[in-house]
Amino acid sequence: MDWNAELVNSAWWLLKAYLVTLVIFFISLFLLARSTVWGRQFWALTGGYFSPKRSWKPILGLCVILLLTLFAVRMDVLFSMWYNTMYTSLQNLDEATFWFAMWLFAILASIHVIRALIDFYIQQSFIIHWRKWLNEHLLSRWLDNQAYFRTQYLEKGIDNPDQRIQQDVTLFAESSLSLSMGVINAVVSTIAYTLILWGLSGPLALLGIEIPRGMVFMVFAYVLIATVFAIRIGRPLILLNFLNERFNADYRYALVRLREYAESIAFYAGEKVEGALLRSRFAQVIGNAWAIVRRSLQFLGFNFVVSQTAAVFPFIIQAQRFFSKQISLGDLVQTSQAFGRLQENLSFFRTAYDQFASYRATLDRLSGFTSAIEQAHRLPAPAIRADGTRLALENLSLSTPAGQVLLRDLSLEVAPGKPLLIRGPSGSGKTTLLRAIAGLWPYSEGAIVRPAHGTLFLSQKPYIPLGTLRDALYYPDSPGREAIDNPDPKGYRQSRAASDSSALKNLDGLLSAAHALNAPPALSATDETAVKALQDVQLGHLASRLDETADWGRILSLGEQQRLAFGRLLLAKPVAAFLDEATSAMDEGLEDAMYRLVRQQLPEMMLVSVGHRNTLFAHHPAHLVLAGKGSGKWEIHD
Repeated sequence: MDWNAELVNSAWWLLKAYLVTLVIFFISLFLLARSTVWGRQFWALTGGYFSPKRSWKPILGLCVILLLTLFAVRMDVLFSMWYNTMYTSLQNLDEATFWFAMWLFAILASIHVIRALIDFYIQQSFIIHWRKWLNEHLLSRWLDNQAYFRTQYLEKGIDNPDQRIQQDVTLFAESSLSLSMGVINAVVSTIAYTLILWGLSGPLALLGIEIPRGMVFMVFAYVLIATVFAIRIGRPLILLNFLNERFNADYRYALVRLREYAESIAFYAGEKVEGALLRSRFAQVIGNAWAIVRRSLQFLGFNFVVSQTAAVFPFIIQAQRFFSKQISLGDLVQTSQAFGRLQENLSFFRTAYDQFASYRATLDRLSGFTSAIEQAHRLPAPAIRADGTRLALENLSLSTPAGQVLLRDLSLEVAPGKPLLIRGPSGSGKTTLLRAIAGLWPYSEGAIVRPAHGTLFLSQKPYIPLGTLRDALYYPDSPGREAIDNPDPKGYRQSRAASDSSALKNLDGLLSAAHALNAPPALSATDETAVKALQDVQLGHLASRLDETADWGRILSLGEQQRLAFGRLLLAKPVAAFLDEATSAMDEGLEDAMYRLVRQQLPEMMLVSVGHRNTLFAHHPAHLVLAGKGSGKWEIHD
């Protein structure tokens, strides 16, 4: 074998194979995206990432990965030829050719290692950038138009959106690349090794009929039959993998809720009920896991039988030609390797069926997620318009999702400095009215006029974000806003440096250090303002802990959280504020002090409150009384 000519031929082969594969690859993607359900799902989910209008980098990266994949195929072919040269030199006791083969192996192995490392880096880089875009794409759509909230109004909601954004995106990106390149590798390798096996195989006598190049036809028939049976055995794995993701996510969500509502559950002594729920959901996980094991056992067992049989099949077929000296030992070994690789490549769809099943389940979950977001975006929204600082309702009607009337033709206007109190029996639509004003309630008619900016809603249980007490006080704004809008990866660099130098061997310590570095910086210009706000709402004892990162939602009592929300109100200085039972956890003295504080510091703010206490009357000269009971009636009292 002339290895100098073979290396030149390899370069030409790589060029021609690359151009042909590139054209076929993109045509196949186009046809799959147009003609198959999962192809349309794929393109709808990630087509924007590969759009040349956005950037050419993903397409160029994919082209480079494709080139490296074909390079790997050609390297396998060259190694197959090398084995032929090496074993033939051993059979012929040709020492010079043997040592030439050793030097040749060193060159081929070096090229192979360098190619593999470059391929690994480029593929991982491609996946990371793809994950980053997918995460931002889905996260933005999930947050836009408050889809994260509005999906609860859908007839069929969405389960475990956190898992779909975090875990399924990663699996989707990794599986898409590995399976697509696996298919290309299998197809191109099949062509290359079919040509090798065609040159090595001789006639095969079967039932008295001599078949030229019979081994080639045998391996195709062998794998085709095995693949048909494997697909029949493995088909249920698609549904089982989908259920596996769902059941595990449901169990994890139940565990998170146990931690989130730990105090309430402890007060109720609800451990038995929660334990029964957790064990029930875990039983679903285990039951489905056993179903996967049983089906995988059949699938893997069949694959093992097929693979082990294929290991000796070429030796049996070629033995007679070897012993009759028609072929050399190198030819025999290369035949075995070519047969094995050809059988392996043709069996790709059989052996990778469980990966396809898992991938299809992941694709279905992400497609279902994006479909739910689109449905949420299509839900009707209240007609809200801005007219300066005016706050008014014009012929506003509200109903439940079932069509029951809550409020009919309400018209009113809230004047600056004249707070409005909304009263009525439970279920009359008081909180629903605030949701409509906020733009959250889709089942409404009429018009809502409110300031375009400068509105703040305080709920009965205030939201306390993760981070420092200062973050919670300024939420949704922050004195460290630049740290959010322009994130600095210093925490990442610090973590990587610590990992590289083994400076921190305690992983919890490393995590805490990185978290502290990422915390918004304390700005001295805001210290006095923040401290004064805490003192005004009678939380001055927390002033020294402003920049302490903790789970403040658990540390602070509900009454303290409500007072913190009033501090948030004083700092934000909104044009209009809406308070939904925002003092329910305070005693009457604290409630009176908070309202007096607001009236004193923000006298011109338009204030709307929902509450039941008679003590609120003194702070609200105007009252809106909802009749409830499905009548939709209302009255305004001064």
